Amino acid sequence: MTVCAIEATAKDRAMATSTGTASTQSTAEITITADGTYAARLTGTGEALFPERWTLDGPEPYAVPLPLGQPEEPGTDVLPMADGRVLIRRQVAGRHTFSLLSPTGPGTGELPLGGIEAARLMLLPPAPDGVCAYALTPGETSTGIWRVAGGAFGPEHVADAPGHCSGGVWLDRTGRMLALDSRPPGGPVKAVAVDLERGGEVTPLLQITEDSDDRLLLADPDSGLLLIRSNAPGPGQDRLGWGVLGSLLPVRFPQCLRLPDAVLTPFAVQPGQVLTPESCAVALRIDGAQGSWLGVWRPSGRKLSQLAAPDGWLTGSGMWSRDGVLQLPYATRAVPCGVARIEGADVLHPDPATEPATEPAQAEHAGGEPCYGHSGPVVCKPVPLQQAPLTGRTVRG
Repeated sequence: MTVCAIEATAKDRAMATSTGTASTQSTAEITITADGTYAARLTGTGEALFPERWTLDGPEPYAVPLPLGQPEEPGTDVLPMADGRVLIRRQVAGRHTFSLLSPTGPGTGELPLGGIEAARLMLLPPAPDGVCAYALTPGETSTGIWRVAGGAFGPEHVADAPGHCSGGVWLDRTGRMLALDSRPPGGPVKAVAVDLERGGEVTPLLQITEDSDDRLLLADPDSGLLLIRSNAPGPGQDRLGWGVLGSLLPVRFPQCLRLPDAVLTPFAVQPGQVLTPESCAVALRIDGAQGSWLGVWRPSGRKLSQLAAPDGWLTGSGMWSRDGVLQLPYATRAVPCGVARIEGADVLHPDPATEPATEPAQAEHAGGEPCYGHSGPVVCKPVPLQQAPLTGRTVRG
């Protein structure tokens, strides 16, 4: 994935700092396609909200507004597709409707796709194939999985997953394997894998301890690196950990990913690191009393680098190139559509004069980083998935 991006000049950044972001920019995050070619967001001010598509694979990024006859309601969702169209979800009186938007000369073209009657609906992250889009309709005992774009006849119900499901992480490059966080009635949250090509067959994915809440936050299909949030290290502790798909090693919970009075959320993993998950760079959003900023971490480094976010960062969004360049979309008054680039060398060797204080590198222990808890290390079971979702199962009738 190659993204030729621009950054604001020093003069532009000074102007943006002195004037603040433009009043027409919202604080909503932007969603990026799996291949990094397009992005979409809902922007505007007050009640004058409209979809906007960003093109990221050209000489420099640029935005195309996609307004229609009337402004969109707050809470409307947009999702970019690999062909440049934008999926939009609207809700009216318990019905969720879907359309594909595209620029058509001076106006915006809209292709209605139909709707779903549901009390709750959640769009899943962009599918790896860029053609289909999926959504969840969570219930107390089961959750429907719907293909809302890319099918033959509008929204299609493709599978049901047990429990009240949330999350949504793609495990492969084809859009076949989907990981969900499932909570059965009265039980703990466990990540499960759903095979969308085998009738929605469900396989356990994470089982660190029997009673722990184990959620999958990110997965890299190339290396198999998994980013996990779990309270297995101790009661009341939600810790970030990592494991490897198919590995027999336990999930590890690095101490360096535990910051006092701050919440860390990973949002991008460096692709292309086949067979070397420990070398993958991971970008994290850090939220604290001072606001939001960036963290960069590699399993092999055992140290969290904290970096200031670019002005106007669309918080919590970004992507890595294969060669280790972190690319962060931002919008300011001076640069309404920009992508800041942080080279790998800057990440690995940040300027100590500008980097916030971090913990020293964590010492190596037998078996990797231990799981810390109130009463010492917790023995964690391996990630049990291995290659189970792809082999040795029976299609349901």
